[in-house]
Amino acid sequence: MLRTIENMTQIALPVEVSIREITREKTLGDAILLCIKASGQEAKELRLPFNLDKAQLSRWQSGDEGIKWPKLQSLMDACGNDAPLLWMAHDRGYDAASLHKRETETEKENRMLREENAALRRVLQGH
Repeated sequence: MLRTIENMTQIALPVEVSIREITREKTLGDAILLCIKASGQEAKELRLPFNLDKAQLSRWQSGDEGIKWPKLQSLMDACGNDAPLLWMAHDRGYDAASLHKRETETEKENRMLREENAALRRVLQGH
């Protein structure tokens, strides 16, 4: 994942967070904290690139302040997981376990090339 945040590039490896962990959270703020915790980072490590302070994180957790979508996207990218997004889907009554990401153009191209490669191998093995 690669995202530019206020002239700073954040790269995070994808981190698995189980649906069970996500759906156990009671609030969006708790899901945001799970997102950060699952990344292996401390909230203080993320404050600088996002221009956050402890009070703002606390307000997100308590629900006293909302989080804007671009900031939430950047936070999830920096943490390498979509725990808050999946929590919101679950909270709205969706089965978070059955959601899956759409195929990117690069993934589609790779899949098509693999399929073409496999078809060519079958043809060559037949001759």
